[in-house]
Amino acid sequence: MNEFDQEEEFQETREPITPEETESLPEQGDQDIPAVDVAIPTMEVDIPALDDSEEILAGGFEPYQEGDGRAWYVVHCYSGYENKVRHNLEQRIETMGMKDKIFDIVVPTEEEIEVKEGKRRTVERRVFPGYILVNMILSEESWYVVRNTPGVTGFVGMGNTPTPLRPEEVSQIIKRMEAEAPRIKVTFKSGERVRIVDGPFNDFRGTVSEIDMERAKVRVMVNFFGRETPVELDFLQVEKT
Repeated sequence: MNEFDQEEEFQETREPITPEETESLPEQGDQDIPAVDVAIPTMEVDIPALDDSEEILAGGFEPYQEGDGRAWYVVHCYSGYENKVRHNLEQRIETMGMKDKIFDIVVPTEEEIEVKEGKRRTVERRVFPGYILVNMILSEESWYVVRNTPGVTGFVGMGNTPTPLRPEEVSQIIKRMEAEAPRIKVTFKSGERVRIVDGPFNDFRGTVSEIDMERAKVRVMVNFFGRETPVELDFLQVEKT
């Protein structure tokens, strides 16, 4: 009897879990996880459809291909353990000889600039916390290998049927990961008080009157010589007080 014919015991787990417990994470029953949980955000630019021959991401994020049956699927896992789950799955693919059915595992990330206490730093942020993407040909065997990987709680889809990502969804994720400039984390909103940390008005305080996400600009009303004066600044020039 091979591993695909064996039934595995399901055990109850507690949360949160410690890093030591991830090696023996339980395998839970199928869950009905609606696709809306990982809705792809609408992009503000026109994104061309993927070409099967297009080379995407030197790291191996291959384009969507319909001809050989492979597709990208969203897999739900324990939040904060995405990289650990990817490592576990890569080991299972190797030991169970599934390289011809499961081709790639990606944890979508993007760079983000945040400003804290007047200091800027670039951090890597997961695009979809608690989810990984798997490029595979769906079959009973490949489903079993992924589904029973420690840390995986289920595929995203309606009922028990995994739903593959559409080509345009894959394209949007790739574009987001390949963005040349890091995204800027905006911690303020209109009407809030902020402090200017750079430029001629350094250390002035004012109120946000307008935020332009497309241009990464913010307009701040500053009290200058007894009158409210609008000042347009980059996101990185202000911080929330």
